[in-house]
Formats: sequence, structure tokens, C-alpha cells
Amino acid sequence: SFASVIRSQMPPSELLPQQALHTLYRDHSRWLQGWLSRQMGSRCDAADLMQDTFLRIVGRDSLDNLTSARGYLRTIAHGLMVNHLRRRRLERLYLEALACLPEPLVDSPDTRMMALETLYAIDRMLDGMPAKVRHAFLLSQLEGLGHAAIAERLKVSVSSVRKYLFTAIRHCLACQ
Repeated sequence: SFASVIRSQMPPSELLPQQALHTLYRDHSRWLQGWLSRQMGSRCDAADLMQDTFLRIVGRDSLDNLTSARGYLRTIAHGLMVNHLRRRRLERLYLEALACLPEPLVDSPDTRMMALETLYAIDRMLDGMPAKVRHAFLLSQLEGLGHAAIAERLKVSVSSVRKYLFTAIRHCLACQ
């Protein structure tokens, strides 16, 4: 059951009072799963994300200040859904790129999974950067451009590029 999954994943001192969580789940899980199902077009994915949504709120101390349970649940579920869809898109693009490779160059399933996990981590890291910082960082790392070339491409000063790259590196280190 949902409650046993929760109990197995968190120490009792960190659990939301079981009755409050049970009530929230009982009153809103069916609605949330329906909403997710309509958004995603998949009942199975909706069921998984609905469970993940409730797992996200387990660590809360209280639901006393909650003004709209459905709004709160929808906000959490929406974030999880966006991440799920991004991961799915990234995986599809990766598999399409693999399909273009000659058979001897295709890696083992374990290596593919590790590569996908690395791509997910890079995607999360890049997503957290401001657009200009991300663009400068990618031009530097993927195209090997120097500061002056990046400045010209982005139509900014070289000192701005230095600041962008410093910010990007600091962000990458903070994500580790």
C-alpha cells in the first residue's frame, strides 16, 4: 500500500502525520491521477507520477497552511510531469542518434543506461543556468570557441563572456 511505501522510505520523525496524508491521498489521488492521465495521455505514467507526487510531500511537517490541496498537488505533479517528459524526449533523441551508428559502435545496454543518466544530469545542470550563461558555456565546451569568438557570436563584451563562463562553472560545481 501507499502508506507502507512511505514508511519504508523515511524515518518516522520525518513523516507527515499519517492521518493527514491518508486523508489527502483518499480525497485527491483519484482526481490527480485523472488530471495527469489527461495531460500525459497515459494511465500508467499518470499512476506513477501520482504516487511520486504524494511521495514528494511526505517530508512536510504539516499540511495546516495548505489553502488548496488540489492546487498544491497539481503544482508538484506538473513539475514531475515536465521532468518526466524532458527525460523521455532526451532518451528518444539519444536512441535516434544510436540508431544512426554502425552496429559495432553501439554500446551495451548497461553503457547506454549510464550514458542516459549522464545526459539527464547534464540536462538538469544546463537547465538551471540563465540562457546567456548556458549559451556561452556550450559555445566554449562544445565548439571550443575562445572568449573573443563567443563575445562576437553573442554580441556582448569579452568581460561579459568571462562572467558568464565563471557563473557556468560555479553552477556546475554547485550541482555536484
